[in-house]
Amino acid sequence: MESEKLHFVMVHGFGHGGWCWYKIRSLLEELDCKVTCVDLKGSGMDASDPNTVFTFQDYNKPWIHLLSNLTQNEQVILVGHSAGGNSLTYAIHKFASKIRMAIYVAATMLKHGFVTPQDYEDGDPDLSVYGDDSTLAAMLVRPGPLRPFAGLRFMEGACADSVPRVYIKTLQDRVLKREQQEAMLKRWPPSLVFALESDHSPFFSTPTHLFAFLLKAAASVNAAT
Repeated sequence: MESEKLHFVMVHGFGHGGWCWYKIRSLLEELDCKVTCVDLKGSGMDASDPNTVFTFQDYNKPWIHLLSNLTQNEQVILVGHSAGGNSLTYAIHKFASKIRMAIYVAATMLKHGFVTPQDYEDGDPDLSVYGDDSTLAAMLVRPGPLRPFAGLRFMEGACADSVPRVYIKTLQDRVLKREQQEAMLKRWPPSLVFALESDHSPFFSTPTHLFAFLLKAAASVNAAT
């Protein structure tokens, strides 16, 4: 029987859009993986005014629509960056049966609550230095909607632990500090942890290494099933 094609769904961080995954998307598609790069509401190419996005459910509406419309037996691998980790956890609580694995890349990973964009020590969590991609980022980063992050907490439930999780640490991160990442790992230990010698945006600075870890993560869940 022909093996099922892996479907990666990529979720950006605060102020970014699906465009930030362009290098990773190209690498995955070369291996015949399916890749969907979501623009959350008021972000990326989505035309909504961020100031009109009031709830976390509304912010995640494009992503909810995608997961809701998967075929009955289809599962995806979720990959979230930075504040996009909140969206991954939200999806785990709502759509556990649709998710093969959730991979947090330098991302917020809290079982029941949020780290908001304001909680990052260096201010806006996703506006770090991108090296050769700084010009692209300067053209495409836009103010993100802050209101959806205010005061929201995830519900208790067994489904939160039913999905395998992988965390990819960024050891040279000046935005989400190493100690912040370690604290989240202790509070809600994932199935597997990788470490990148990278800044906050490994999809720009170390894309081939991040790509390799994504493949290792996907292989680990396949081996366990």
